[in-house]
Amino acid sequence: MTATPLSLRYAALSDVGRVRKDNQDSGFASERLLIIADGVGGAARGDIASSTAVQILRRLDVPPTDDMLEALAGAIHRAHDRIAELVDEDPELEGTSTTVTAALFDGTQLAVGHIGDSRGYLLRDGVISQLTKDHTFVQSLIDEGRITEDEARVHPHRNLILRAVDGVHETDPDLFVVELAPGDRILLCSDGASGVLDNDRLADILRSGTIDFATVELIRASLEAGSSDNITCVVADVVEADAPVDGDMVAATATGPMLVGAAAEQPRRASATSKSFFRGHRGGDTGEMEPVPGDDQDVDPEELRYAPRPPRRFAWLRRLAILLVIAVLLWLIGIAALRWTDGQYYVADNGDGVVIFQGIEADVPGISLSEVYEETSVSLGSLPEYRADQVRGGIAADDLRDAREIVIRLDELVADCAPPPSPSASPSASPSASPSARSPESPSARPSVTARQRPRPSASPAASTSRSPSPSAPSASASPEASPSPSGLPDECVEGAG
Repeated sequence: MTATPLSLRYAALSDVGRVRKDNQDSGFASERLLIIADGVGGAARGDIASSTAVQILRRLDVPPTDDMLEALAGAIHRAHDRIAELVDEDPELEGTSTTVTAALFDGTQLAVGHIGDSRGYLLRDGVISQLTKDHTFVQSLIDEGRITEDEARVHPHRNLILRAVDGVHETDPDLFVVELAPGDRILLCSDGASGVLDNDRLADILRSGTIDFATVELIRASLEAGSSDNITCVVADVVEADAPVDGDMVAATATGPMLVGAAAEQPRRASATSKSFFRGHRGGDTGEMEPVPGDDQDVDPEELRYAPRPPRRFAWLRRLAILLVIAVLLWLIGIAALRWTDGQYYVADNGDGVVIFQGIEADVPGISLSEVYEETSVSLGSLPEYRADQVRGGIAADDLRDAREIVIRLDELVADCAPPPSPSASPSASPSASPSARSPESPSARPSVTARQRPRPSASPAASTSRSPSPSAPSASASPEASPSPSGLPDECVEGAG
């Protein structure tokens, strides 16, 4: 039985998205060939990798050969070689790569070549199935049964690609054939759409409206779902070859093969004169929406596209754990600082007296870093002025014993620097001068004379001898002690002395 000849009706659309500044996706659609390529590289120009792959693969848009899978594998390998040549010519392109999902149609079958994480889907009888398998780290975890599909969507390494066309590693694409039937609808899309829309949502959009409408809605829904990547979708309907074509409903009838994204070399930006064949659909073409600029960064956001990102689940719990760790660290630091300050001492004044403080001599608003540990009997006013100034400024001590020794030295300084009592010169001089001045007329001379008239035992000479020197001796010794010299004070009592 001869199979009914089939044909494809197709539509393709690419959007830069609301975050990216450049579109690094490329797409192609024709009656024989459907292609999606998602460039990776950021500053290394992923747009060059994707557009190069599409330009080489689109050469397959000719009547198919007997072995479509071999043709696809050869084209992907040639794209690999061409990217390697471009990197050799321009070393700044090193690190660039691209995913490739291509479908070659021969009228009854669809030959698929796939490498990377772009996806192919088939909607048949309202039920959607995924044709391709992601070459990603999380897909390997799903295959091992370690995580589920839902967990993969929030996994921190969900965008880590294991295989791509990069001009360095040998390509190893998945190659397979899909039998088609009238009424089937095919979707090829980049992860800008498949990463935010689950299978149920994709099926709901693909089941409604024409392929043009479905293409627009896929991109719109991806943007509304929060996609931060470029978004490219190619949708094709499988119809009987002799089925009538409604020119108002299928864009391909007016445009022929469709080249979109970076490969078209026409950035889709907002313009007052921009027009689109999707304008008649609900809300118009998303290409007419002005991209929302992302935050300025030193590193191109595309370079971080496949970098590990933390999961969004339990983000509040992670933040709480971080806050608790910080609080514990601060508490430990505070305890250590308190113990350290408890071992610090210094000598200073507490008003009029000299005291020993425990802690450090520093001013922190609202926090007391020291307290009086021990009071002393040393008065600030009894110290020499320069020593008192030192006490007011605080005298640091190595420990409590050192602080007490400082106080002992200050106490000794008070005793050493006390001024001596003033000698009384006036009483000593007055008695000595008076008898001495009246010596010729004093009665002591008369007993001497009387002694000659009335001889007595030798009392008079003894009295005369003892009295005469007596007044003169104090008079001679009083003179040098009347004015004591300041140089007799210890050196520590003199300001500036050591």
